[in-house]
Amino acid sequence: MATTSLWHIEGRLKDLIAYVENPEKTRADTPNLQPLWDVFSYVSRPEATEQGEYVSAVNCLKEIALQQMILTKKQYGKENGYIAWHGYQSFKPGEVTPEQAHKIGLQLAKEMWGKQYQIIVTTHLDKEHLHNHFCFNSVSFTDGRKYNYSKSEQKRLRDVSDRLCREYGLSVIERPKKAPSRPLYLDEKSGKPTRYHVYLEDLAEAISGSRDIPHMMKYLADKGYEVDFTGAHWKMKLPQYAHFTRLDTLDERLTPEFIRSHLGTRARYGNYKARISYSPYMPEQYKKAWRPHQKTTGILALYYHWCYQLGILPKGPDYKPTSPLMKQELRKLDEITAQVRYMSAHNISTLSDLHADRDNNQTELDRLKDYRRHLQNRIRRALPAEKEKLREEKQGVTAQITELRRRLKYAAAIEKRSAHIDQCLDQIHDTLENQRSNPSTRTGSTDRRREELQR
Repeated sequence: MATTSLWHIEGRLKDLIAYVENPEKTRADTPNLQPLWDVFSYVSRPEATEQGEYVSAVNCLKEIALQQMILTKKQYGKENGYIAWHGYQSFKPGEVTPEQAHKIGLQLAKEMWGKQYQIIVTTHLDKEHLHNHFCFNSVSFTDGRKYNYSKSEQKRLRDVSDRLCREYGLSVIERPKKAPSRPLYLDEKSGKPTRYHVYLEDLAEAISGSRDIPHMMKYLADKGYEVDFTGAHWKMKLPQYAHFTRLDTLDERLTPEFIRSHLGTRARYGNYKARISYSPYMPEQYKKAWRPHQKTTGILALYYHWCYQLGILPKGPDYKPTSPLMKQELRKLDEITAQVRYMSAHNISTLSDLHADRDNNQTELDRLKDYRRHLQNRIRRALPAEKEKLREEKQGVTAQITELRRRLKYAAAIEKRSAHIDQCLDQIHDTLENQRSNPSTRTGSTDRRREELQR
């Protein structure tokens, strides 16, 4: 299951030439070029590429690839703007060997950019999922034209990658989902509440608990949403946001046809329409016995009404949908609750206790990451009979790493919240001190409030 992506690298060629020729001298003077240098250093680092074994170059020499790219730019006078492109190709864990991954990456690079651009292809082995990195010049060495990355090029990159993976018997993502924006991705990864999570939860409730589309629209409107169910792409939004969000961008399955076919899948909130189906073997006289419930009228209806009002008859729950904004606040409350429980479980009462716990967790995390990297190297070289045992051990180490990362997140959040609380308490203390030292100010403000009320 291979995934691909591509992005540009910006910088000034003049500074880049100086940086490459003398990195130690220009490092401090050209901090804007640090990301570019990091890219070339990252993709070719020895520990990830088996000491450079899985590093290849196309249309250049890998030892001086960066210098050759710069000379090409200088030759055509295109030294500004996007100076290079960086992409990756990732594979499903345990599905491909390092040799296969590197071979596929080379074929992909040659087919995509090999006729016009200078390319560095590396295969990283330091993660559970093997992945290729591509760094290629933004200027063509044949005609000096700059590479233009568009939606069609993105599609072609994915299609070529999928075709090569199928040729090698690897799995591919048949219907790739659109990747979220970087800020949204980071929020989702850290567990922060986003409006898109709330949208999906409310949509699931509305679809499962509605009889028809008008009922669903009313349900969402009662929650505070603005909906637009016209056209081929249905949309919704909260009033505080300027733009609508398409439902099929939240989940590609949320098309009008899918929503209509899944309405009322669960009887919730008393709005599911019950239906009676008869067996084909039921005698006719029994079918006539099934009659719809008749509405109670007259004195009996009045009697039931007053029994209900007096509480003799039970009152059903009056369901009111939870506000989306309230859901976000409830999620924040869950975060605070988890942090308090963490402090209680680990006997953390002061900032010094928190810092000591954080340092211990960080030390243990670094040790486990090194050990997991060691296990990964052993897995690649182990015999088939030993690999399963090593993989189980690695999974246990990964679970410990996940738990330590969760603890570190708790510690960072607690420290940040503590600083905010201290600041608020200082402000309250200063306000009270000012009121005690200046009683006339307090009296004057009270008189002003009285005058406003009298008006």
